[in-house]
Amino acid sequence: MYHVKNAGILSVLTIRICGECDLGRGLRIFIGLIFVGGFILAVGIGFLLILSDGDIVNFIQTSLIRLSLSSRQDELITPISTDDSPIHFVIEVGDTPYTVAQNLKLAGLIRDAELFVDYVRAEGLDVELEAGTYFLNQTQSIVDIAHALTDSTSSIIIFRIPEGSRLEEIGQLIDENTLLGFNSMDFLSVVGPNTPQDPTFTAKVGLPANASLEGFMFPDTYQLPANVTPEMLRDIVLERFLEAVGEQIFIDIAQDGYTMYQIVTLASIIEREAVYPEEHPVIGSVYRNRLVAGIRLQADPTVQYALNGVRGSWWPNITPSDYQNVESPYNTYLYFGLPPGPIANPSLSAIRGAAYPAETNYYYFRASCSRSGYHDFATTFEEHLANGC
Repeated sequence: MYHVKNAGILSVLTIRICGECDLGRGLRIFIGLIFVGGFILAVGIGFLLILSDGDIVNFIQTSLIRLSLSSRQDELITPISTDDSPIHFVIEVGDTPYTVAQNLKLAGLIRDAELFVDYVRAEGLDVELEAGTYFLNQTQSIVDIAHALTDSTSSIIIFRIPEGSRLEEIGQLIDENTLLGFNSMDFLSVVGPNTPQDPTFTAKVGLPANASLEGFMFPDTYQLPANVTPEMLRDIVLERFLEAVGEQIFIDIAQDGYTMYQIVTLASIIEREAVYPEEHPVIGSVYRNRLVAGIRLQADPTVQYALNGVRGSWWPNITPSDYQNVESPYNTYLYFGLPPGPIANPSLSAIRGAAYPAETNYYYFRASCSRSGYHDFATTFEEHLANGC
């Protein structure tokens, strides 16, 4: 009995020991499989990374950034202030998103440069930031600014040249426009006298040697690129002049014995005399009749131009004594014919009024006593006097 009992215990012990052996072996196999699986997974991921050229890493990084940004939405869409004053901002070729972000912060457009970088990376805008000149303001959020900086052509400058303004007045408007990256002196240096101009344009309009471009800065409203220079502005305006007047007018005025420079000179006087465009052809007829008859033009605006702003205005009131005392070839009370050049930059209506005057026998005109801005016209000096108030 004792022997049998001991044998049973031995059997039980043997079974238990063998069971523990199987369990250890299974655990080792399981751990081994995990290592093998991990190795295979690592190799697979590495292989995929090689094939995808880092796309998976970028995806993971972008996902983490997006997760981080999800808690900062208010910062992304809240502008820095309510001041909408334009701020001149430039992205240079080769600027990184980090450089752009730092410059935005220095310009007072954003508070957090790293947040800007994270946002453009998460949205894929980091590769779309475009070199160029922009006009931004503090009412724009990080989201607004990031998208704005992907298209430099979206920033334009609206600039208007008024009818009848002279070059110096255009220069003053340039100084008043805070978006332009140059001043009046820069502008006048490329349109003023003694400045070489495009020979094709010079020949076409009959521009005398060393003459300024007074008269050819065509009045209009221009949409200028943000990086506009004085030279670009000049060329844009001259091109607009040629487009506006068209080709036929050159043929027609040549048949009458005029150059475009002469017509623009006359048109500039018409522009300064008239209040209403419908009078341009009639006033043009008066001056054309006087030129043919050899009578002085006696145009007050030419005397104003000759004073050259010495009285604190480019177009001051003049007195009867000025007719005789303002010594200048622009004074058409003293000198016959057209003045040396245009006295202002006329509209297309005034140019056509000079090129295609009404058929009249008028030689005189004066402001109507009704103070309406219209004029009374006369053939004889006696009629002219009778039109007085």
